[in-house]
Amino acid sequence: MKKLNFPKSFLWGGATSAAQIEGAWNIDGKSLTLPEIQPFIELKDKSDLSKLHNERNIIFKNALEGKFEGHYPKRFGIDFYHRYKEDIALFKEAGMNIFRMSISWARIFPNAFDEKPNLNGLKFYRDVFEECKKNNMEIMVTMSHFDYPFELMKSNPKGWLDPKVKELFLKYAKTILDEYADIVKYWLPFNEINIGAFAVEAGLGIMPDSKRTEAETKELSIKGLHNLFVAQAEIVKYAKKFKNIKLGCMMADMTTYSLDCNPVNVLANMKREQILKFMFYDVMIKGKYPGYFKNIVKTLTNKEITFDENELKLLKENPLEFISFSYYMSNTVSTDPNQEKTQGNLTSAGKNPFLKATDWGWQIDPIGLRYVLNQLWDRYEVPLFISENGIGVLETLNEENAVNDDYRIDYLSKHIEQIDLALKDGVDVFGYTMWTPIDLVSASTCEMAKRYGLIFVDYDDYHNGTGNRYPKKSFNWFKEFIKTKEI
Repeated sequence: MKKLNFPKSFLWGGATSAAQIEGAWNIDGKSLTLPEIQPFIELKDKSDLSKLHNERNIIFKNALEGKFEGHYPKRFGIDFYHRYKEDIALFKEAGMNIFRMSISWARIFPNAFDEKPNLNGLKFYRDVFEECKKNNMEIMVTMSHFDYPFELMKSNPKGWLDPKVKELFLKYAKTILDEYADIVKYWLPFNEINIGAFAVEAGLGIMPDSKRTEAETKELSIKGLHNLFVAQAEIVKYAKKFKNIKLGCMMADMTTYSLDCNPVNVLANMKREQILKFMFYDVMIKGKYPGYFKNIVKTLTNKEITFDENELKLLKENPLEFISFSYYMSNTVSTDPNQEKTQGNLTSAGKNPFLKATDWGWQIDPIGLRYVLNQLWDRYEVPLFISENGIGVLETLNEENAVNDDYRIDYLSKHIEQIDLALKDGVDVFGYTMWTPIDLVSASTCEMAKRYGLIFVDYDDYHNGTGNRYPKKSFNWFKEFIKTKEI
């Protein structure tokens, strides 16, 4: 056993999203969201998502025409809406002292344009937060976790390109800040904000268009992301009236290495990190677009894009206070068009010959977490929080209603060890919420079969099952780790 040295104030917990756990999609006034119009599609090859991508346009077209066929897993989640007390008690039993969750915009303003918020929705989240506090858990809330309201999709197909969307989101954000600032300490306006750089539907609510060129899509992405940055800065400005709350950014950390020491590949990797990673952190933490941004825009769109000076001033004056990020894997970058690719978090990149991968093609790289923590601390010198980290695996209950998930114990312990080493390096990292404390519906594939949790939930991909909760072997391991800090 190896003893790790974490500060007593370190936050340990789990992360979830409303669309993947809540269910109750049409209860107490809630309306549909973008994830809830995506049906389950069976894949023979778990690492090949081309079938899902190819049917994307059909899915959106059918939804907008009111055609819903098949099973929609995220409408059911794991029924956290009715079982949150049971689940929070299990999180507490595991030793967690923070719970990261999201609020569904469509549960607070079901018709998007409502003048007043849905009181049933406000009460539900208040009840959840109070239950967390009863169990001595801090709360981290994501305001928007890829669950763009369907009512907005129908009326505003341009998503965050439409100024009205920003206006409505700010109304929602200010409503929940006013309502919960007394009980929620940590706030993240947008989940994995950089996803909008290559997934404009999930990240920006922009409907797909098969006639749109790649350059046109990139232009929409850049303009939409700027509107997200501005909305985020306006939220920071508004939140200054509250005491004892902290606002951070949330990024999908696209960790990549050059495939080799060939200078052209090293440069290509640097450019990829600038586009998908550092540009975002620079705007949100330094409050300004970096010098290379202009050339990136020109390269991607063949245009020059400028922004309002007042908006740029707003960004400068209202940076976020801490960095949070998801870390699941690393990839490699090469200029070779024939480089072998593998799947990752909503994107794909080059394979690394030194790493193993999950059934979904996500490469496992614990040392990369230490690398990222040092990289971000050296560059930005603001507190860091690991808001997602975990492994998705095909699992079933055995005859004793248990899951012997030693692979998850191995994955978590090796990543946690790297956090300990980063602390020794001098990095200011103050918390870790694994993805996820309990099985839920996968974001990318809409399946229950891809299980991340310390707790097994008895549903299959079509929601057959009891929904009962069963702690896995990793649950007991984590519970003991929290007591001893030994791995």
